[in-house]
Amino acid sequence: MSLHKEHIDKVRELTDKIDICMMVTREPDGNLRSRPMSTRTIDDSGLFWFFTNELSDKVQELEAYPVVNLAYSEPDKNRYVSVTGVAGIVTEKTKIKELWTDALKAWFPDGLDDPRLALVKVLPDEAEYWDGSSSKMVRLFKLGKALVIGNRYEAGENNKVDF
Repeated sequence: MSLHKEHIDKVRELTDKIDICMMVTREPDGNLRSRPMSTRTIDDSGLFWFFTNELSDKVQELEAYPVVNLAYSEPDKNRYVSVTGVAGIVTEKTKIKELWTDALKAWFPDGLDDPRLALVKVLPDEAEYWDGSSSKMVRLFKLGKALVIGNRYEAGENNKVDF
């Protein structure tokens, strides 16, 4: 298995149960802006896909400055993933239809006929993850042990990967 495929699989494994991430874009004045986005899928090539309104501020921000950060958090399992990449807007109807589910009608009531319907695809450059997914009892034991012994608490696996 290639290193690239291993990185995709690890990030997909960690984010699989986390529907919502915070997508960070840059506004025209240079400020950063975060918004919740539902990840539609991470495909086999590592692209992250999201549905969006083509007329939204985020689309204008991405066209001006396409570098984004995707921040995933699953505090109950002590898992966190941060992905940096380059975003683009896709309006190709074939791809939209391929990724469409009826649950999206909550945001796009006209379904596939909605003229505002578009996709954001993110090509990741790098990701960093923290995975301390052992049980709370194990984490508490490790924390207590670190306090008693005077060692540094190691919460779990932390790694930075390039795509």
